[in-house]
Parts: sequence; structure tokens; C-alpha cells
Amino acid sequence: MALKQDFYYSEDHEWIDSTPDAAAGSKVKVGITHVAADRLGEVVFAELPAVGDTVTAGETCGEVESTKSVSDLYSPVTGTVTAVNEEIESAPETINSDPYGTGWLFEVEVSEVGPLLTADEYASANGV
Repeated sequence: MALKQDFYYSEDHEWIDSTPDAAAGSKVKVGITHVAADRLGEVVFAELPAVGDTVTAGETCGEVESTKSVSDLYSPVTGTVTAVNEEIESAPETINSDPYGTGWLFEVEVSEVGPLLTADEYASANGV
């Protein structure tokens, strides 16, 4: 699976679907990369922030549980959660099958962007 070239990535394997320059004040979707999903194995549960919660770039905002382990979910941006992908509750395996599409996790109205990598920088750092 290839990284989306127009997405931006955190060192913690999360992505946003917008450029960091355009993100402040806008809404971005957040998910985990296929690299993280592959390392986790089959995802069986995700604990996500609730609509209205404030998330902070670089800080834990939930968990993703697989048949192998539990991994913390870190927000790549600071802001208010405006939507949560409800499909993940009933079909968490969507995170594995379509991490950059229907497997998105939550949406944030951004007040500040954390340190992010381009697709090429993320690929280089993770041997993708």
C-alpha cells in the first residue's frame, strides 16, 4: 500500500488529510498509517476521542487494540474533535483494509499543527 502524497504524517504514524499550512482553522481527518496498521495486525477495537473533546498535538487521545497489542493513538494536531468515524466501532478492521479512506478515525477543527512529515520524509524514516 502506498502513502497518500497529499497527506501529512506524524512520527507516531498518524496522518492528516490536508497540508499543515492550510490546516490551522480548518477541519482535517486523522487516521493511522498502513505502516502502523500492519505492525498492529488485525485491529479489533479503537477507543477514540469524543465529539467536543480537545486534543493536543503529540499527546495521547485514544487507543487502537489489535489481536497482538494495544497502541496509544496520538493527535497530530491541536483542536476540537468535530466528528468521529462511527463505522470504526462496528467494523474496526476497516483501519487495516482502508487506513487512508473509510478507515479514518476522527476529524478535528485545527487550532495548531504539530510537527509533521511529508509522505517522502515519513517513508524515508520508516523504510517504506
